[in-house]
Amino acid sequence: MSNREEILANFQACTGVEDLALAICHLDECNWDLMSAVSRVISPESQTFQTNNRNDSDVMIVDDDVPAAVPNETASSSSRMENNFERPAVRIPGYSRNHLSQPSTSRGVSSRRMISFKVSFAGKFASIELPDNSTIKDLKKALQKEFKVPVCRQILLGWVKKNQDENTPFYKLMINRENALDLVVMGGDQENNSERENELAEKLTGMFTLNVKYEDQIFNLNFGGSSTVLEVKNGLYALTNIEVRNQRWIGWPNSVKDEMPLALSGINYPEHDLILSRNNQRDNETNHNNAVIRIDSDDEEYVDAAESINGDDDYFVEDLSSRRHEPLIPENVGDELTGCTTFIERFSARYGPVHPTFFPGPLSAALQEACNKPAKDRKILAIYLHHDKSVLTNVFCSQLLGFESVMEMLDHYFVLWGWDITFPSNARKLDSIVGSNLGSLASTNLKDMDIERLPALVLIMRIRGSTDIFNVIEGNLGVNEFLSRLLEAIELFTTQQKVEVKEEEERSERERVKMEQDIAFHESLAADKAKDEAKRLKEEAEEAARLQRENEIATEMRRKEGQRLEAESRLHPEPPLEQGDRDAITKIRFRLPKGGHLERRFLVSASLQVLQDYLTVEGYPSEDYKIISSWPRRDLTAIDQTKTLEELKLYPQETVILEER
Repeated sequence: MSNREEILANFQACTGVEDLALAICHLDECNWDLMSAVSRVISPESQTFQTNNRNDSDVMIVDDDVPAAVPNETASSSSRMENNFERPAVRIPGYSRNHLSQPSTSRGVSSRRMISFKVSFAGKFASIELPDNSTIKDLKKALQKEFKVPVCRQILLGWVKKNQDENTPFYKLMINRENALDLVVMGGDQENNSERENELAEKLTGMFTLNVKYEDQIFNLNFGGSSTVLEVKNGLYALTNIEVRNQRWIGWPNSVKDEMPLALSGINYPEHDLILSRNNQRDNETNHNNAVIRIDSDDEEYVDAAESINGDDDYFVEDLSSRRHEPLIPENVGDELTGCTTFIERFSARYGPVHPTFFPGPLSAALQEACNKPAKDRKILAIYLHHDKSVLTNVFCSQLLGFESVMEMLDHYFVLWGWDITFPSNARKLDSIVGSNLGSLASTNLKDMDIERLPALVLIMRIRGSTDIFNVIEGNLGVNEFLSRLLEAIELFTTQQKVEVKEEEERSERERVKMEQDIAFHESLAADKAKDEAKRLKEEAEEAARLQRENEIATEMRRKEGQRLEAESRLHPEPPLEQGDRDAITKIRFRLPKGGHLERRFLVSASLQVLQDYLTVEGYPSEDYKIISSWPRRDLTAIDQTKTLEELKLYPQETVILEER
């Protein structure tokens, strides 16, 4: 148990003040000095606040007869609802603004403050005055004389505090000087009386589920049996923004009054259906962040409270004595994802749906979503650390996290990830998770946090390529300071983000230019390569063609050489001139195409083929050249090659012309 929890427990044990909100208020006034706070409550001087020690704006005071202001018991029950309400004002029971202006005086028994009670019963009224050291039992005895109702059968409705010991003095209850109460009588005979007592006890300690239909919405709200009808109406004011005076209800019993507990209102238990609508009269709507405070004076002046409580060190105070809740994360949770989803479900069930959006995945995914992105898409990672044993937890969750401006900031600029470290096993699990994602230094910083500093928001940013813990916002802050701390973080983050976005854009532009240059270079290189390849292919084709031509020429030469050799083998030697029979010889002159001539003697009996063979041997084959006789002009290559020279009249001599084909 932390030091402040011990002081709070000792203070309540010494003074009997069960209201945690009031107890914390007294301790804050005395800087958590136990003896000073006890003396403040027990001594007669504790009945008024010193004006020179407290600013009127530190705690907003609301009288009992203002329906629009949310009393302290409303805040107590609202923390038990499935929906989270923003409480417009904090009420310190028994004190009005008049009390704050009164100087502190010492009073003995003879100068005790007188408390007046106006009690209604069965259409009758009784006014009773008792000193402030009297008890509830003394009041019931006085009512027994007035209305003839036994003390054991009396139930008083309209107390600011419920379930008080009947022997508790009024000055410890911190009630107003004037009080309006209703007297309800329990059953008649002893047997019925016992049954009604048991039934009433069950309803008072039980939970009512109210199904409230408003327009096209249905709210399923849970209230304790000791919660009043006014608390329900104020709760719906927080949800629908319809002030209590402008609410029109269908479903309440006719005799119900605002100060009645639900257990005595006559509605169905454990579930009851109601319909809410707005009155036709003009409704001066106020923002959820504003409160209406009624000053205890004759002219009943109303003033608007600011969105947040003035003063950076102010606390939201609410009744922390709500029913026990199941932990947000079960003990010894093994799987991180299971712990996260359970945390979100139970947080909404406990504090209502009006809260910032928690990231529904493991811390590694939240870190990826917030920090490991381009600078323009980054956010701040906020790790919410919850601890049920901290006295600040209920206030922080139901008030600060439910504040509209806080929710807008967290949803827009942050990725919110939550974890409950109430159990040591879950704290060790968080240490392992943080260590594996953020390093041992961050894990050590979170491990050393004291329970008194919880709940807390651990802000993590990615700056200059490094992801580190930037700041830790603890739970003992007012709304102004909490918003200021968030704004500081956002301003630093956005300033650095702009710098990194600009650097990333410049780097991206440089990379784009470099990429374009690389593309142009590669395209040029590819073009040169293609050009070289085309040239190479062309050269290869030309070389292949040249080789092919050379091969063809060589083949042709070999073929012609073969023809020449064959013709040479067939050709008979030239007949000598001295041959006896001159008439058997003819002399043929061949006029060449490029000038010059050839001459040879042939036998007149030789065939025209012999003439062709001679020309072939000399390099003028018949396939390339034609033999033309001069007169008559004839193409001898087209004539039958078996005819003799004699038959063709090519003797005793003849000149023929060779023409290229």
